[in-house]
Formats: sequence, C-alpha cells, structure tokens
Amino acid sequence: MAWPWLSCLLLPALIVSVAANVAPTFLSNMSAVTLPEDLPVGAEAFWLVAQDQDQDALTYGISGLYAYFFNVIRNTGEVKLANLLDYETLYWFSINISVSDNHNNPVQKEMQVIVEDRNDNAPVFQNTDFSTSINETLPVGSVVFSVLAVDKDTGSAGAVVYSIERVIPSSDGSEYLFSILPNGSIILNGSLSYNNKSAFYQLELKACDSGGLYNNSIIVQCSSPVFVSISVIDQPDLDPQFVREFYSASVAEDAPQGTSVLKVEAMDSDRGINDLVIYSISNSTRPDWFKITSDGVIEVSSTLDREQLLEEDEEVQVQVTATEKNLNIYGQEAKVSIWVTLRVTDVNDHKPEFYNCSLSTCTFTPQEAQVNFTGYVDEHSSTRIPIDDLTMVVYDPDKGSNGTFWLSLEGPDAEAFSVSPERAAGSVEVQVLVKTPSQVDYEQQMVMWVQVVATDSVSKNSSIAMVTIYLRDINDHRPTFPQSLYNLNVSEHSEAGYVVTDSIHAFDPDTGEGGRITYSLLPGNGDDVFAVDPDSGTVTVRNGTLLDREKQAVYYLTLQATDGGNQSSSTTLHIILLDINDNKPVVTGSYNIFVQEEGGNVSVAIQAHDDDQPDTNNSLLHFSLLPSSYSHNFSVDPDKGILTNLGPLDREAIDPTLGGRIVLTVRVSDCGVPALWTDVNVTITVEDINDNLPIFSHPSYSFSVKERDPGVLIGEVEAWDADQTEANNRISFSLSGTGANNFILRGTVLGSGGAKGFLSLPSDTSLDYETQPFFSLTAGIDVGSLCHGWFSVLDNGSVLINQSEAIDYETCDLVTLVVRACDITTDPRFQAYSDNGSLPITIEDVNDNAPYFLPEDKTFVIIPELVMPNQQVASVRARDDDSGNNGAILFSIFQVDFVAKDGTVIPFQGFFRISTSVEDSVFTGNIELVTSLDSTLQGTYQVMVKAQDRPSEGPALEAKIMLNLFTVDQSYRVRLQFSISKEDVGANMEEIKAALAQATRTTVYIVNIQDIDSAARARGRSYLDAYFVFSNGSALTLDQLSMMIRNDQDSLTQLLQLGLVVLGSQESQESELPNTLRNVVIGLGVALVLVIVIMTMILVCVQKSYRRKLRAMKAAKEAQKTAVGVMPPVSAIPGTNVYNTERANPMLNLPTKDLGFESQSSSSDLDHISLNSLDDNSVDLANSKQEIKKEALCSLKEQDPEPLSRVLSARKVGPREQKEGLAFDNKGLNTTDL
Repeated sequence: MAWPWLSCLLLPALIVSVAANVAPTFLSNMSAVTLPEDLPVGAEAFWLVAQDQDQDALTYGISGLYAYFFNVIRNTGEVKLANLLDYETLYWFSINISVSDNHNNPVQKEMQVIVEDRNDNAPVFQNTDFSTSINETLPVGSVVFSVLAVDKDTGSAGAVVYSIERVIPSSDGSEYLFSILPNGSIILNGSLSYNNKSAFYQLELKACDSGGLYNNSIIVQCSSPVFVSISVIDQPDLDPQFVREFYSASVAEDAPQGTSVLKVEAMDSDRGINDLVIYSISNSTRPDWFKITSDGVIEVSSTLDREQLLEEDEEVQVQVTATEKNLNIYGQEAKVSIWVTLRVTDVNDHKPEFYNCSLSTCTFTPQEAQVNFTGYVDEHSSTRIPIDDLTMVVYDPDKGSNGTFWLSLEGPDAEAFSVSPERAAGSVEVQVLVKTPSQVDYEQQMVMWVQVVATDSVSKNSSIAMVTIYLRDINDHRPTFPQSLYNLNVSEHSEAGYVVTDSIHAFDPDTGEGGRITYSLLPGNGDDVFAVDPDSGTVTVRNGTLLDREKQAVYYLTLQATDGGNQSSSTTLHIILLDINDNKPVVTGSYNIFVQEEGGNVSVAIQAHDDDQPDTNNSLLHFSLLPSSYSHNFSVDPDKGILTNLGPLDREAIDPTLGGRIVLTVRVSDCGVPALWTDVNVTITVEDINDNLPIFSHPSYSFSVKERDPGVLIGEVEAWDADQTEANNRISFSLSGTGANNFILRGTVLGSGGAKGFLSLPSDTSLDYETQPFFSLTAGIDVGSLCHGWFSVLDNGSVLINQSEAIDYETCDLVTLVVRACDITTDPRFQAYSDNGSLPITIEDVNDNAPYFLPEDKTFVIIPELVMPNQQVASVRARDDDSGNNGAILFSIFQVDFVAKDGTVIPFQGFFRISTSVEDSVFTGNIELVTSLDSTLQGTYQVMVKAQDRPSEGPALEAKIMLNLFTVDQSYRVRLQFSISKEDVGANMEEIKAALAQATRTTVYIVNIQDIDSAARARGRSYLDAYFVFSNGSALTLDQLSMMIRNDQDSLTQLLQLGLVVLGSQESQESELPNTLRNVVIGLGVALVLVIVIMTMILVCVQKSYRRKLRAMKAAKEAQKTAVGVMPPVSAIPGTNVYNTERANPMLNLPTKDLGFESQSSSSDLDHISLNSLDDNSVDLANSKQEIKKEALCSLKEQDPEPLSRVLSARKVGPREQKEGLAFDNKGLNTTDL
C-alpha cells in the first residue's frame, strides 16, 4: 500500500521540476546575415548565438534546402563556409537554424542569407563575326564596325569600357586611324588608301570593367583580346602611271612606214581595279611622223628626214597619253601623259678616221684621233715584216657596208711597204709591212715616209695619215719563203697526221746558228686544226674532226720561219678543203597554202639548200612528190622545186572529214653518192566557193488536200546542195504562183547541205474546191542568205518560226521583217495594200558554241638558268563565238608532263600557273613560272591548257590544247673569252650580241660576264657565258657556233675587233681550274710533310744532345766531391771518351780500364774526374756474390786494398743484409788518405 502513496508524493515534485527548465532562445539579430561571394571555403561565415536561462549546454544546427553551403560546429555555434557562393547564380536564400538544450524540443528559426556581389567576372564579347569590308573613300567619322561585351557583375564591376590595344599594320600612323566609342562602335579617324597605305587592317580589341572589390582589394577584370579584320575596297580614284619615267628610242631616217620604234606601257595605279589603258598621241613636235597602236607601240607613219631636225638635236618629241577605259569615281577620265624622245639616226655620213691606240683600249675620242704616226724597222727586213711601235687603228662608226673601207699606201716610199689588212669593217688595227726589202736600206735613207689612205667603200670619202718610219741598222738576214702564198688542198675529215705539204721551205743566207730555221704556225685561224714540224716544216693535220668544209671551207694559215737570231718571216698557206657528201638538204620555212577551188592555182617554191660545196653533185638538189591520196592532182618541178596543181581543184572531191586540207610530201634529195634527202610536208587548204546549185529530190511534187480543212500539212519537199561549207550550202525555201498566199512552206535543216520544206495551210485559211480545185505553185530555193526563211507571217498577223534549227545568234542577232497589210475586200480600183512596216526580231544568245584556240606560229623556249619565278614563259589565245557570259573564257592548266629526251614522261604539278586577260573579244592566257626549274633536265614540258566558258545557265563548254615548252639545258652553255675587261665587254654588249646574232641567226641569251682570275688567265681577261637558241627551240653547240662564226667573215672580223680570243664550253674551261688547284694542294701537302719530317729529326737530335750534356754535367758534379790531389786508381771517366766531356756516355756497372789516353789528354785534373752520375749508385740486383772480373794491367802493380773496404769485408754479414742481397761500390771514393 506504500507504493501508491509514494507515487502521489513524487509526481507533484516531478511536475514542478519540469516546469522549471526553460527552452533557449536566439538573439534578436539572428534573422539575417550578409556574406561576400568571394568568401573562401572553410572561412568563418557567422556565429549562431542563443540564450538559455537554465545555463544548459546548447547544441546548434542548420537545415533546409541551402544548408549545404555551411558547416556548423554544434557545441560552439561557429558556422564555416562549405561551398562557394555565387552572386550571379544565387544572390539570396533562406536557411533554418536550430538550437537545443537537450531538455526541451529544439528551437528553430528562419535566417535570411544575403550574398554580396564581388568583381569576379570579366567582360565577354557577344559578337560571332569580327570582319567587315569598307570603301577606301569612306568619310572620316563613319562607323566601321560595332562590338558588344557583357559583364555579369553589377555596379562599377559590370560597367564595360572598350579599348583598341593594337592596329596591324602599325606603320604610317595607322595606330591612330581608328577609335572606339563607349558603346562599342569603331569610328574611322583618318582617310584610307588602298594603294598608298594598306588594303587590310586588323584591330586588337579588349573590354574591361570599371573595377570592383574582390578578395579585399579593388581589381579590374578584362576580357581576352579579339581581333577585328577590316578589308579596304579599292576605288577608281587614281590616274594611271607609266612604267618608266623616261622613254627614248632611235630610228633610222630611211625606216619605212609601219616600222615599230618603241613600246610604252602604263598601268592603272588602282591596283585593286587594274583598268584597261588606251594609248594615244596627244602632241608632237612633228605631227603625222609617228602613230601609236592600241597596245602602246609607236610606229613610223610617214617619211622621216633627219636633216629637218638639225636645230632640234635630231630628236622628235612625242607626247603619249594613257587613258583608262572607264571613268574614275569623279566621273572624269583618268589619264596621264609623258613625253617620248625619238632620235632619228643618219646613214653613211662618216668616213674612216685614224687613232693612235691599241684596239682593245681605244675609246675613239677626238683626243685619240691622229694623222701623224711613227714606227721603226730593221733595214732589209723581209717581206710582210710589220713596222714596230706603230699603234694605228682605223675606225668607221657606220655599220655594215657603210662601215667597210679600203686601206692603201701613198707617199714617196709607198713602193717599199704594204698595208694590212687591205679591207676591213668597223675598226681594225693597221700594220704597215715591208714590201720591198731592197729599198729599205739604212745606208741610203735613214727615214722613210708613207701615207696610209682609208677610203669608204660606199661613199668613197677618205682620210690620210702620215707614217714616219725610222730604219734600224743591222747586218743579218731573215729567213725567206720563195712564195708569199701557197695554195694547198686537203679532203675534209682527213685523219690526224695526214701530210698536207712537205715541200715548203724557207731560206736564210746566214750560216751557223743564224741560219738554223725553226717553223711554227702563228696563232689564229686554223692553228688548232693543223700542225707543223718545227725542223722540216712539214704541215700535217692535227685534228681531223675539225676539218669540216661546211663549217669552214678555206683556212688561211701563217707559217713562220725563225732563225737562230730570233729573226723571222712568214708566208700564207691557203688551204682549201675538198668536199664530200656529208650533209642532207635543209628545207627552210613551213608551207601552208590556201587556194579557192576551181579558179585558184597552186604555185609554191620549196626553199631548200645543201651545205655541201656549191655547183657540185653533192649540193645539186632534186625535188620529187611522194605518192599519196591526192598527189596525182599535183606536180613538182624536179630542178626548181615549184609545186603546182595539174588542173582545177574541186573542194567537193575531197573527203569532207579533211576539211578541205590536202597534205603532200615533197622529197628533196641531193645528187651525191650516196644520195641524202629530206622530206617536207605541204598543206594545201582548198577553200569552198558557192559553185553548186541546190536541187530538189524530185523535179515536181503533187499533193492533195481536203477543202475546208485549215492548218493541215499538205506535203514535204527536200533539197540538197553539194557545197561543203555552211555559208554555201544553207538552203531556204520560197513559194510563188497564183494563190501562193494561201499556203505556207516552212523549212528545216536536215544536215550539212540538206533541207526539208513542209507545205501547209495557215490555221485561218481553208480552201474551197468549187472556187478553185487546182493550184500550180512554184517552190524556190536559195543558198547563202542565212537569215532568209527563218520566219513567216500569216494572214491573221501571226509570226511563225519556219526553221527553228537554223536560227543562230552568231549568224544574225537581229532579223527585220518587212510586212504590209492587205484588205481583200477593197474595190479593185483602189490600193488594197498598206505601206511597208518593219518588224525587228531580236535573237537571244544561248551557249551553243564551245571555245576554240586561235592558231599561232610560235615556239616557246625555256632556259631554266635564266627564267625566274613569276616570269611569263608562254601564252595562248582563244575565242568563243557566243556573247556575254556565254563567251567569257577562263583558262586553267589541266595537266603538265615533262618528256625527257629518252622518252620518259614525268608528271609535273604546281610549276606553272596561267592568268586570263581579254582584249577585243580575244582571251589571252599568259603562262607564268611558279618556281625555279632544274637546269640539268633535258627535254620538253608539255602543258595542256583548258579554255572553259562561263555561261549564266546550263553546262559549260570547253576546249583543250597542248603546248610544247622546249628546254635548253646547261650543256648548250657556251663560254667566249675576251682580251678586254668585263666592264669593256659590258659596254660593247649590244655590238657583240648583234655580231653574234648576225653570224648565227639565233637569239642570244647572256648569262653573266666575269673577269678571269689572274692565276688561271691564259689569253683572255674576261669571259661571257651565253646560250644561242633558234626559234624552233633548238640551240647551238660549241662546234656549231664556231663553224657559223668562221663562215661569216664580217661578223668574225667585228668580233675579233671587239676582243674575242677564245671559244669554249663552260665545262672544258672550268675543268682546268680544279686541276690546277688540285696540283697546288698536292704540292703544298708534300712540302708540309717534308718540313714536318725535317723538324722532327732536328728536334730528336737536339734532345739527344741536350740529354748527353745533362748527364755529363751531373757526372762532373759528383766527381768534384773527390779529394783534391787524390787520383783514383782507375780511369776517372769509366766508359767515356776522355777527349770530350760533352760526349760522355755513362754506363751502368761496367768495369773500367785504362785506355792509354793519358799522353793525349790534357794535364788538367778535370780530364780524370768522373762525369758519370751513376758512379756512386751502381746497383747489382742479380747476385750479391757476383764476382767482377778484373783485368790485369801490364803497366800497374797489384793494388793495395782500401782500408775501409778491408774493415767492412772482415765484418760478419748479418742475416738481414744477407737477405737483401745488395752491394754498393763507388770507385771514386776511398779512405786511404784517412
């Protein structure tokens, strides 16, 4: 019963206890908190603070959707950031905070968390395309482009400021050319220029905010830079400019009308437009003398007269104006003018003049001109001996025959001398030679006078120079030849060693050494082909491969005889090469003949020649016609080579697939044994004429038609024309006769020469059998009127197409129909017809014609060593008969192959490009080189060019052509040596090229001009490398060049006067230099080896000598330790020569003996002092008990033992000493005196 009472007592107490514990409460400021968004994770965010009246331990907590942002320390209430805050994502949120005293239920409260913005975002550009194009004439202040950048931050941290960081390019003040506004608009601050400034700009833009608080510091955030590309569009605002600042040219006063004098060239300064430039002559000091073509070539338009220009410095001033085809942006003509100087040159108005200089150094100035000369010669000099110290040059500035002159002698002593040469051209060194030795006598006349007369071969004007000749008195004779000229014969291609002559001898009346004659060939023409025996004078062939009559038919050799006194004379050997048949006939030119059928006749002469000897069977030509399909219609004269037709030619008799072309083969052969021949093709194009009448397939046609059946087809007729060209076989129909107006005859083309006519009734016309049951109509056909019959007009005024296939824009682009109206109910007494009216019908073009290439007779040659990238190497021309875009052609390179000489085909891509231009509806494709070519390749570049039109609609049409670009490789590079410097060669370049071109009939391409190294110089001082190229792409080799120059004596003379001394290939002449250098290197190497060997031997010998001296000095130093006045019982210098201490030869542990040299040695004690440095350190390592043999000397008594040695020898030897086994012996030391 006690438990219920106890419960009643305790229950009130418990109730009182519980009611006494109060729940905690948050402070009043625990309702909101503000946090910066850059607060780091783990940092203190805020504290949870609550009050509890009972002072119980409190436990804090955070809950809710965004509670993950915080971590709370439950027992302290400290709240730390668990995840980063982001104002831009969540700038405000709520959390639930709670506190518990572990007695009462947890107390919860909602807290607002406010996120403060910080400058944590950089501006970002919103644009996607940062490029634009503007005209170069855009006004200053205009908006060029606009950009937009956005910053997510707020306040100043979100206020965007734009800036231009850099402008590319930065030259010419372009950094100030643009500016940007606060709203992102880019403004133009200065003027633009496509040509003078830049055609493209790139702006580097950056957007930054205005700064804000971030991580407790004020920072500025900037965007990544963006680049705005601005392209400038060129406008036609500049005048054209001439390529050169000055133009001048020369033209002979006898130049015919139409002669091209000079080409000027101007270009549009607006590089982005490059408008077509048109040339005209706007002013001239001599009107009507010259005219200019559309491409800028100034030509002679009337007769020129230099004498009218004497007061005008022989010049005509022509003002050339270049005008752009289109107006500029101001609506005005864009043009520029330049004055061109044209000098009119004279012909043969100079006479030869004399100059005192050598030909290689002559400048032909008035200061060098002279009429008085002096020279010296020995008396009784042989014939053709030149006067010494005479430097005379004759010069005529005219060219060709105008510059040719004769030289002769006059004066009191002219009979005693002769002049050489007697005929020359341009400039030549003149020699006065002894002609009559008997008259050249010092005793009779010490001074002689002659006058050298130079006479122009055309004008006969002359100049005279006086030569004073001083004779030298001598008493010996020169060797002489019986004849001054010997005529000799030798067959071409004779073997080396073949004897030309052995009967030519010189005579010298002197005896002994002065009468001994030595023969030699003077350098010049033929000294590399022939040789002479120096003793016998026998002339033989040196190099038979050079004996080619076609290269050089005659040789003039100078055979010189020299006696022992070095006196000489010479004679001329005139060697004529006998011909053999070794050359084929050569056909010149190409033969393409156009002749009309029926009345036209063919008469063409085949031009051919044979390089073998003229007027012989080897060069006599015979012409024949090889059999072919149409050769029976022609004949060729066997002697003259004239090709003619045997009768009228009929175009219709030729296979239509040949297009009227007949190809004949003419064989040209010589009459030599064996005969040689060459074939040439002759292409004859027979042009069609309208010589065939069109005919109907039937002589008459009969058709029937039902009455009252309008628009019905009644019947068809056919007609044919045998002519082969469209202009002559296009057929049109006509209809005549009573009632012809009731019918329509509409034609259509069946093919080449064929047409079909459809006879029908108009749609509004019907026939009435009762009115007229029969109609007799005449159908006519006409050929040649291409537009006739294309259209017809019905009675109701409808215009119909009769021949849709025949309508061709290229034939007629406008057809005008002449029409009139007829009132069929008009009273016959009045005119029923109206006046004629015109109905023009415009034909619109369609792309029905493919481009076609224009034939050009050109050969394209490439010299890889000379042609540079971007240089034009070939061109093609094409047309398209369509108009507008249908006729616009674009060229492209379809394929490039290199065909080597061995036939190998190598594809080449990317080496060439082609550009397209147009003028007068002719499109030109210029092929340019993209990269350098290999100069060692031998062959042909085959370039296939495609021409394609560009129609507005429909497929494009195209045509292709294959071009052959012949290459000239380095093996054809020829080197010419000159006796003058490279500067003089350059100054005379035009004359040298003209002479070479005249001799070779080729185009001369100069590679370089250089001086020859003095170490490698032989006869020349400079060299010139060049190529000699024919128009067909072939080039001259060294041998061919040599032959051509020798065959042209005028050119050879001019080249010799210009300093030419040696012809050779680059390889042959350059090969001598490596050999010389190699020999020099080998010689230097051998000399260096010899020097090294000699120096090594000297060093070894010196080292040995110094070692001997060193050892002797050491031995002498040890020997000086011996007591004064004590003589050792043995020789003081064992194993040495007592005569010379420098040759002391110390030896190890050798017995000494008296060599008996005391009587010969010096009395000085030093001669007996040991110089052996090893005497006090003789070591016996072999055996301690080894016995040293002592040789008894017959002149000495038995020696007394040395005291110390006796004592030591009586001492007992210990085991240690016995073990070591060492013994020491010094013969230079003893204890006897002690």
